Amino acid sequence: MLKVQEIRELIKLVDQSSIDEFSYEYEGSKIKMKKHGAVKSVVEHVQPAAPAPAPQQAVQEAPRTEPKVEAAAVQEVKQEEIQDTSNLHKIVSPMVGTFYQSSSPEADAYVKAGSKVSKDSIVCIVEAMKLFNEIEAEVNGEIVEVLVKDGQLVEYGQALFLVKPE
Repeated sequence: MLKVQEIRELIKLVDQSSIDEFSYEYEGSKIKMKKHGAVKSVVEHVQPAAPAPAPQQAVQEAPRTEPKVEAAAVQEVKQEEIQDTSNLHKIVSPMVGTFYQSSSPEADAYVKAGSKVSKDSIVCIVEAMKLFNEIEAEVNGEIVEVLVKDGQLVEYGQALFLVKPE
């Protein structure tokens, strides 16, 4: 089975390429990645009934579709939001996982809108494969908005917080 770091590297490579779909199988383990705006990945371990076949690797390019009028309208709204937040720093998820705003369900959130943070302040936890990774602010400033909900699945590179830098 691939290591977490190898899977992260695959996600980065697929994200940076023009490939929309990637599939990899080896010794009963299977990884499928599809991207349509954001990278989505599924890691599946299958118990083989018979001896594992030779490694197979398949890379497919998914057909591209023309954007609909509704999508264009949504993009215009997002462009307006981007202009309003252009001076804000985005704290993004370094991995695919589950977002937690506190260290335990009964504990207070690390930060909320209006909280002051420093570069080394912990702002949340992203859990991936039963590992709890503390995410730091990376900038001094004030949290303007929390963009995800507690317990929500997050993607690699997804914005979690908007921070007004000092």
